[in-house]
Amino acid sequence: MVKELNFTEIFNTLKAILEQYESEMDLKVSTNEQYYLDTFKINPINKKICFFASTMIKKNYVSYYLMPVYAYPELLSGISDDLKKRMQGKSCFNFKQEDKALFEELKKLTHKGYLKYKEENLI
Repeated sequence: MVKELNFTEIFNTLKAILEQYESEMDLKVSTNEQYYLDTFKINPINKKICFFASTMIKKNYVSYYLMPVYAYPELLSGISDDLKKRMQGKSCFNFKQEDKALFEELKKLTHKGYLKYKEENLI
């Protein structure tokens, strides 16, 4: 039970990072275990709606997906080694415990991704 509570707290912290972008995005899912934002724009490369970000409680961790870093990997330059260690694949960060410093860094990275999508007219 303690693990679930921890994951809920982590999820809520990560969800709060994304909620500030909700007014300009298409909210696809908002539950106690998943929060998912798309943009309203079509990606000119694959002709699909642009995925922005999501967070989700998994069995052993909480995942945070940030698609701008997949599309524009240069956004990752300068991130800390500790945040890099949380990466799974090209755009997913996994957390098993609260880490305010990493969450603050992820918040800044998310904002950089948001600004890049705006610059590229994907929002």
